[in-house]
Amino acid sequence: SGAPPYSPAPALPTVTQEWVIEQLPDDRLNLEPGDTILLIVEDDPHYARVLIDLARDKGFKVLVAARGAEALDLAKQFQPAAVSLDVFLPDMLGWTVLSQLKHNPLTRHIPVQIITLDEDRQHALARGAFSFVNKPTTTEGVSAALSKIREYARPRRKRLLIVEDNAAEQLSIRELLDHDDIELVITDTGAGALSELRDNPCDCVVLDLRLPDMSGFEVLDKIRNDDGLCNVPVVVFTGRELSAEEDAELHTMARSIVVKGVESPERLLDETSLFLHRVITELPIDKQRMLEKLNSSDEDLVGKTALLVDDDARNIFALSSVLERRGMKVLTATTGSEAVTLVELNPEIAIVLMDIMMPQMDGYQTMAAIRQNPSFGRLPIIALTAKAMKGDREKCLEAGASDYLAKPVNTEQLLLAIRMWLHR
Repeated sequence: SGAPPYSPAPALPTVTQEWVIEQLPDDRLNLEPGDTILLIVEDDPHYARVLIDLARDKGFKVLVAARGAEALDLAKQFQPAAVSLDVFLPDMLGWTVLSQLKHNPLTRHIPVQIITLDEDRQHALARGAFSFVNKPTTTEGVSAALSKIREYARPRRKRLLIVEDNAAEQLSIRELLDHDDIELVITDTGAGALSELRDNPCDCVVLDLRLPDMSGFEVLDKIRNDDGLCNVPVVVFTGRELSAEEDAELHTMARSIVVKGVESPERLLDETSLFLHRVITELPIDKQRMLEKLNSSDEDLVGKTALLVDDDARNIFALSSVLERRGMKVLTATTGSEAVTLVELNPEIAIVLMDIMMPQMDGYQTMAAIRQNPSFGRLPIIALTAKAMKGDREKCLEAGASDYLAKPVNTEQLLLAIRMWLHR
């Protein structure tokens, strides 16, 4: 289900101030064992102050990070109970921070609330965010969201509902997923699933589309239209071939789709553990290995073509060697006009890495030129920006970037961003 189609952002004033980030005082120096910690990732000091006050009212101790890289370090070091994450950060998009938190077995279980614009809701939830707070927010809205995430972060056994009418499948799913950190409930009909969900809240549902009494689509539709159930994450686990229309419709209703037989059972373990916020390091060692193998694999990269656009040969050399070692094919352009021509002549290009500072035609103009052709509306373009100026990231997204990373680029972050865009 490719990248979300590109839609231009509203124009912004052209004044760019050099990025000066105010470090707000937080609680990192007076933490004690047993504290419930909230990590706030937000570069707007006014907004961060509001969040800090509300979080302390709820009984959280608070850590504050204004940049993505700092947030990732703090999350690993302090293991907070929850994270509140803004999408627009100086050094990378909040999506990249979310992906990295969810990629690391040490931080994957931490619930993350994303604060952004409403059209990104499904995108956030499918990537493992716990909840979603709309901008512009209200104090009441944020306060309710913080209560919800604090309640969720309390230690307890999570409930997983399996909706599957085939006894052999039930058994193999149980063997794959069961452990003492979760309670597994199995039902073999759509009606049974709906009544179970209404009587006993569940934290995640695995749903087969072929059921004896109603189709999985009907079950999803009833869940979506029930205010009490619409936030329950559903993983569709199906053996049937889906048409493109069905696939697109399912992606608006379910968090994730795993195809039986085609995709490895590890994917089902991976997706359900993501939405259940399971602590990976406490799973049986064979399950940990399964997940590790799945998440460190470069199968999404092998054989795919990347276009690198940079006027500096040293950058091209460094980046292309990183990508080629992972099995990617690399095309290179040293000017914007050459990049536009290459994209038009090579439909196999799966992703573009775009340097912003180039002579004549810069990265902004090049991205805008590529996006003018509607058939490249979903081509992932990652902008690489040298200077963290206040207006730069907005300008990148406005010109057509799908994502941005600040230079010097950290190889691990770059690979994660590429995996994330190619996996979609």
